[in-house]
Amino acid sequence: MTLARDVYALTATFPKSEAFGLTNQIRRAAVSVPSNIAEGRGRATDKNFALFLTQARGSLYELQTQTELARDLGFADEGGAHQILAEASEIASMINGLLAALREKP
Repeated sequence: MTLARDVYALTATFPKSEAFGLTNQIRRAAVSVPSNIAEGRGRATDKNFALFLTQARGSLYELQTQTELARDLGFADEGGAHQILAEASEIASMINGLLAALREKP
């Protein structure tokens, strides 16, 4: 959830004209990552967990794309965008590891 908190801090400086645009989209993607992981973990089977992990990973990729766009548009400073992208990359690696472990289970 650290990533989501960091995204909220970063987007707090976005232009007010983006409140219902990129700000909303990037925040929703950031919140979706831990939410999907939590919901998937609460499901009864590893298959369902894996499905929610792939949805979380998709939201993470959305977040990365939107962060790059925000940086390119000048809404996010390079340092803040870099931090979000680094955190997202680390989380993607963890999700990929979890998915691999679930697929190896008998």
